[in-house]
Amino acid sequence: MAKKVRVAIIGVGNCASSLVQGVHYYSGAKDDELVPGLMHVNLGGLRISDIEFSAAFDIDKNKVGKDLAEAIFTKPNCTTRFFPNVPKLDIPVHRGMTHDGLGKYLSEIIEKAPGPTDNIVQILKETKTDVVVNYLPVGSEEATKWYVEQILDAGCAFVNCIPVFISREKYWQGRFESMGLPVIGDDIKSQVGATILHRVLTNLFLDRGMPIDHTYQLNTGGNTDFLNMLERSRLSSKKESKTNAVKSQIERRGQSIDADDIHVGPSDFVAWQKDNKICFLRIEGKHFGDVPMNLECRLSVEDSPNSAGVVIDAVRIAKLALVAGISGSLEGPSSYFMKSPPIQYDDYEARKRTEKFIKQNALKVK
Repeated sequence: MAKKVRVAIIGVGNCASSLVQGVHYYSGAKDDELVPGLMHVNLGGLRISDIEFSAAFDIDKNKVGKDLAEAIFTKPNCTTRFFPNVPKLDIPVHRGMTHDGLGKYLSEIIEKAPGPTDNIVQILKETKTDVVVNYLPVGSEEATKWYVEQILDAGCAFVNCIPVFISREKYWQGRFESMGLPVIGDDIKSQVGATILHRVLTNLFLDRGMPIDHTYQLNTGGNTDFLNMLERSRLSSKKESKTNAVKSQIERRGQSIDADDIHVGPSDFVAWQKDNKICFLRIEGKHFGDVPMNLECRLSVEDSPNSAGVVIDAVRIAKLALVAGISGSLEGPSSYFMKSPPIQYDDYEARKRTEKFIKQNALKVK
């Protein structure tokens, strides 16, 4: 059982649905094959089939009490069912903590489950959970920090997929270090999503000697994440995270861009798009002779599956860190997997550091 990666999920929404489906979809992936959709089939001796779900937490009365395999397909979840026959997992969705996890617009479609919050620490310990994944809604600042305290008490690693800043903050880094636990965060990057595309194109311009004058990234979608972000007060950390993910690439080259010349962030909720996310991206600059030029592109992706493969890698790296006794923020993997890591490397450097981490901490073959 030491080789298994026991994973608990906070927030059983579309991202959780894609993650659970994906673990079953790829369970038979072979080490010697190039498998579409996966960055690593075998990651340091850990395969997809080594991931086991141990616990799940939510506040939606339509999900609490259901088996995780059923809850991931319960409305308002609307992502693609690419593996609709997930077997019963015998993992009930426990009543989680609300705090600020339920905003104005989500409260119009989600009714809180009755009863008190379950004993999170006890559940994580009893289920022998290794890694906890945070999928709370954007803006859940207090709820996330409350859960982090439970995770520290339970002795679990943490993968923070939302833009509440934990891994990048010195205070929380110190807390995880003092407990001997690793953390990866903050705010998940998709495999090929709006942020990674924007970063790559930004570096392409800069690598070719073309400073960026103006740029924007506008995103629309129809899932509960976009609905939640209609509440502008919950959006500040998301905009900060997405903007810094791009702006950091410009600043690393010793250049700067005024706040008025860069706009990155969710733009609107379009119900019929469901879990499909559409990104409109524009970069303006000057090439040889100061002659103006611009680039525009449109990206359409199913939002939740696009991040699930990244989380599949992140939880396995967190397990490697646990086994190796490595604690605190994992800087290389965080930079590769997340929009707001402790240190913003470029994506080539982040990937190189992640591969080095995997090689150095791979499980020893007995």
